Amino acid sequence: MNNYQAHSTAVIDEGAVIGNGTKIWHFSHVMSGAMLGENCRIGQNVFIAPQVVLGNNVKVQNNVSVYTGVVCEDDVFLGPSCVFTNVINPRSFISRMEEFRPTLVKKGATIGANATIICGVTIGEYAMIGAGAVVTKDVPDYALIVGNPGKQIGWVDKEGNTLK
Repeated sequence: MNNYQAHSTAVIDEGAVIGNGTKIWHFSHVMSGAMLGENCRIGQNVFIAPQVVLGNNVKVQNNVSVYTGVVCEDDVFLGPSCVFTNVINPRSFISRMEEFRPTLVKKGATIGANATIICGVTIGEYAMIGAGAVVTKDVPDYALIVGNPGKQIGWVDKEGNTLK
């Protein structure tokens, strides 16, 4: 039996797997089939779709939707209101659920507030995506990405310090 905490307004669907020590805050929804690791922090108004995988010690800040196809490894930080997509060319009148493109966020990566991650990319270990950036292609380990479209402007170390 898992030992996690969820606010009384959080909705945890039957079949969601939630690791020990994880905390889920106000008005968040974890759907059946989602897998959350140990010691995660899920902020207010977060949506986690089926088949999403979050590793251990993942921090998801307020107002983030993590859609089917997204995998975040251990120690990932998802900043407030960052956005993931899972269909490359959505249309409301065409069902494209079989066309979901996977997105991988590797160990220790940070995605800044209001950044948008287009589906089908891999964000490398300890990479840092700046606030508001739009990531349209794979990101190398330790890369610093900013802008729209996202461009690499440098490198960061494991602690997130910009390297000279």
